[in-house]
Amino acid sequence: MQTDTPRRSAVVDLGSNSVRLVVFEGVSRNPVPIFNEKAVLRLGRGLTATGRLNEEGVSMAMEVLDRFHAIARAMNAEPFEILATAAVRDAANGPDFVAALRANMPDVPIRILSGEEEADHSAIGVMCGIPGASGLVADVGGGSLELIRITSDGRHDANTLPLGVIRLSDRAKGDLNTAKALADADIGAVSWLPTVKGGTLYLVGGAFRALARLHIARMNYPLNIVHYYTLGLEEAREMTGWLLHAPRRSLERLPGAPKKRLDDIPFAATVLRRLLRKVQPDRVVFCVDGLREGWYMLNVAPDCLTQDPMTVVAQDMCARLGRSIKLPDVLMRWTNALFADETQRQTHLRRIACWLSDVGSHDHPEYRAEQTYWRILRLQGVGFDHEARAWLSLALAVRYAADLDAEFLSTSRTLLDEKQWKKAVVLGLALRLAYSVSGGTAALLEGTALTWDRKDLMLSLGAACVAVRGESVGRGLNRLGQALDVSVRLDAEPDKK
Repeated sequence: MQTDTPRRSAVVDLGSNSVRLVVFEGVSRNPVPIFNEKAVLRLGRGLTATGRLNEEGVSMAMEVLDRFHAIARAMNAEPFEILATAAVRDAANGPDFVAALRANMPDVPIRILSGEEEADHSAIGVMCGIPGASGLVADVGGGSLELIRITSDGRHDANTLPLGVIRLSDRAKGDLNTAKALADADIGAVSWLPTVKGGTLYLVGGAFRALARLHIARMNYPLNIVHYYTLGLEEAREMTGWLLHAPRRSLERLPGAPKKRLDDIPFAATVLRRLLRKVQPDRVVFCVDGLREGWYMLNVAPDCLTQDPMTVVAQDMCARLGRSIKLPDVLMRWTNALFADETQRQTHLRRIACWLSDVGSHDHPEYRAEQTYWRILRLQGVGFDHEARAWLSLALAVRYAADLDAEFLSTSRTLLDEKQWKKAVVLGLALRLAYSVSGGTAALLEGTALTWDRKDLMLSLGAACVAVRGESVGRGLNRLGQALDVSVRLDAEPDKK
């Protein structure tokens, strides 16, 4: 029996601290990882003193990479490539280690990235995960810190510094005051950093992600998603101060604390604190997409980077889970009259909501609202910031008749202000009314219109659509009017046979 297996690709990120295999499925603007496994090797431990890779890490790496090779080949991943970074490129025995790997798996490309190439891959990863990103990307690993400037017209001014958390700890002999001085000196030597002062700082890499996880837990933040977790400058400074002085035991007690990263936390916090002092960003944004996603966009989906990731995922979900791919465009036009004062971002989110408005059609009716809420709030990857997740999930839960006092809406209640909440509720009620009117068909909805008659909201039903009026349509129109605090009217043109 023949099966149409989607194309798969795989990359191994062989770093100074850990090695990770990611297998992606398909070719898409939004990379879809179907296998993701990490092993901590600490290849770069002791490199500063010895100039060589950690022998224990080398031995472990051969075994782990054998496993990763077998998995990637069994999954028919092509291309499959190993990318080695700071520790391997800087170690005296790095070439011998790579030669041994090539002898063991001669069919696998193994590439030692320069610091500039590593920075460039990370920058593309950020551009993949955060559409429209512009500012400074800082990617911290075990052996190095990559800095690169990104703008709307590309990537610029890449530098690599020996400020990875393992190397910085070794250079400073574990002393944080020495680490501070080393970080200040290395960061201060980057001549172009003043050009990004006051912009956005994007943080990439496992040690920086660990900072975010700890801060999310400490603040009882309502969304446990690191990607797009955003802090203002003063919030970020306060976070680094807390992490530099908090007893290890108090960090260990936090829910979800990354225990294997706790030794690295003070050094990651030191690097970040020195960066904050140097560039004084307006905000700090954590990004989970980096080198591996950059590799994917360069080698698997280079033509997809210019696409909008939110639109792509919404259209894909509509095609898989909805009942009509024609209806979203009609819904967008049908709801225009309700949102005359919206911003460009709000228009974009409303369009995404229209594409996602039927994704619960196959769920159990008793759970559609809650199921849809969680599905959208916790979408993997895709480019939604936290506010967008909260807004879209609320609008779509209301579309499925969620009780506005329901406990499961608490994340949206926390992350949205009153105006945002109201706009999401209004859109959800409008979408609910549209589906009552049309039964989810574009043809019926096109024969109707929402318009303003002075201060009254009017639902007009053309002659061909008079039959759709009924109790559910009337109730839906009244609910929408109450949310807008306006009077409503149903205008049904009689059938002229």
